[in-house]
Amino acid sequence: MRKGLLILLTVIATIVGTSRVSAQYNREYFFWVGRQQMMGNEFTEAIRTLNVLLRFDKDAYEGYFLRGIAKYNLDDLIGAEADFTIAIHKNPVFTTAYTYRAITRSRLGNYDDALKDFREAIDLRPDLPNPYFSRGVTRLLNQQFKEAIEDFDNYIRYEKKVADAYINRGVCYLYLKDTVRAYENFDTAIRTNRENPISYNRRGALYLEQKQFEAAEADFNKAIECDSTMALSYFNRALVYNETNRPMLSLSDLDRVIEIDSTSSITYFNRAIIRSNIGDYNRALDDYNKVAEYSPNNVLVYYNRAILRTQLGEIKQAVEDYTRAIELYPDFANAYLGRSHLRQLLKDNAGARKDRQTAERKIAEYRSRLSDSTYSIYADTTQKFDRLLAFESKIAGSSFERIKSRSGDKSDNMTLLPLFRFTMRNRDSIDIEQSTRRFHSQRAEDFIASIDNPLLQISRLETNISPDSLVTINHSYREAIKSTDNDNAWRTLFELAISESLIKQYTNAVNNYTQAIALNPSNPFLYLNRAATQAEMIDFISSIDNGYQRLSIESDPARRLQNAGTRTYDYSEAISDLNKAIKLHSGFAYAYYNRANLYALSGMLPEAADDYTKAIELNPFFAEAYYNRGLLQIYMKDTRKGCLDISKAGELGIAEAYDVLKSYSDR
Repeated sequence: MRKGLLILLTVIATIVGTSRVSAQYNREYFFWVGRQQMMGNEFTEAIRTLNVLLRFDKDAYEGYFLRGIAKYNLDDLIGAEADFTIAIHKNPVFTTAYTYRAITRSRLGNYDDALKDFREAIDLRPDLPNPYFSRGVTRLLNQQFKEAIEDFDNYIRYEKKVADAYINRGVCYLYLKDTVRAYENFDTAIRTNRENPISYNRRGALYLEQKQFEAAEADFNKAIECDSTMALSYFNRALVYNETNRPMLSLSDLDRVIEIDSTSSITYFNRAIIRSNIGDYNRALDDYNKVAEYSPNNVLVYYNRAILRTQLGEIKQAVEDYTRAIELYPDFANAYLGRSHLRQLLKDNAGARKDRQTAERKIAEYRSRLSDSTYSIYADTTQKFDRLLAFESKIAGSSFERIKSRSGDKSDNMTLLPLFRFTMRNRDSIDIEQSTRRFHSQRAEDFIASIDNPLLQISRLETNISPDSLVTINHSYREAIKSTDNDNAWRTLFELAISESLIKQYTNAVNNYTQAIALNPSNPFLYLNRAATQAEMIDFISSIDNGYQRLSIESDPARRLQNAGTRTYDYSEAISDLNKAIKLHSGFAYAYYNRANLYALSGMLPEAADDYTKAIELNPFFAEAYYNRGLLQIYMKDTRKGCLDISKAGELGIAEAYDVLKSYSDR
């Protein structure tokens, strides 16, 4: 799109209107200087030059248009949109301004208004091909595949030698499950431009998906011949070699990917799996060490490395890795079984028996409480985590769920701030800083006072209590529950459940919250915490599971979409608990905020927006609600409102807000 804007500069002189004779020379001179500066990529200087022109001639719509192009190339998309809008206001039949405002709005994610602008441009000049192409890309990103195909058809009627048009049309057919026409379009794209590696990668990926390995390999070979520096092509070919039992060739291609990108965790992970499979255990261990360095909170890295160390005879180190996996996810039954076997080898029969019993209990708990397929990965003790991952899979950590842009752009980096819950923390400067915007609920304060625990507070932050201290605290509550009278049992169960959630014993925590609720069913805060724990458990599970979903391969971020269906995780029980909490305490802002998060993750976006708004109404200084609502609005393509909300969150103290705004302006 940027290239299209720059090309336009070569013909801009033809649209410069007439003015008074006395000003004609100076006016054209400023246009000429500004245009030359822009063609030399001197965009800041061009803006200064055009500012002089517009100071003396406020009606020079072409000047606003050119300045909009300069701002676009400086990634000031909001400013560019504003200048294109002024140009259109001053000349309502300025076809090119409609087109480029539409392109800008598309980059901002504002697809609805972009499509309106494209319609205006096409209505004004239906004989121009470029608006059809740009509108087709926008519709593709907006998943309007049939309409996008119509636009690419119209573009191709005028321009038959542009490979990208056939690639994009092929992608549309692919999403419509018409692989025959997808192949036809990728074939045509290759015939149109035999030096474009994207065409070969796209067709090769389709061959690979359909297990036509020979054809896929030929396409990836050709892609590498066209561009020997594109990591995607080598990675794709490595997948083909792996599928066709040629591990050494696969390793060679993964080596090449690492030469191009030495920090690619996914490549080290895949190489470790292949090296393990061929018995090259020592170098596989080196690769897992690299993955652990780049993704230190991923449970599967330690789990796989434990298996590898067992094969190497490093039993004690393998036990340490299983232990680390259990620390990261204490409900991971497979890890307990692995450690049980090793402890038996080390003659630690009591430890082995305890681990085996723990694993069996956790498997039984999953099967009785959580029968849906979301959790089957943990109940199935035969599960092996040794599949190769596709190029854009991410080795997930334990962060809260992300809102992903439909276009797969930089909003990938936008993470919802997590849920609020009653937790245990040592008070520090962060807590003091947050107290200025903390929502005050006398009922919640009275509840905290009734528990009489100096560590208890409402927060979205991770605990700052050391792991050893948490284990000690948990043990003390386990002992206390044995001698607690019935009147106070729910309080002790509540504190015990908090301590269990902090050491990630989620199933035990949920069970203890349930017992506390049975003893005190009218307390909204017990429901709030049980909901938060259920959501955290699902989030941790999804962070592991999502790393093993095969995603589509796209090297062009302007065309990248999620090909594979994303697994849906069921937050209905947690949402039900929050409904109960709100019914019992309708003025509790944190309950609305938490429910908004879970609505967002469940795809119920209008409901999520309403709940964030309600939380803000109850607490006008609720920075986290502004931030998350902003992310939601950006995802929903209301970019301007989203950025305003995120800006407000930054004003209220959310440091992450400025990273998001910078990332978004860098797109």
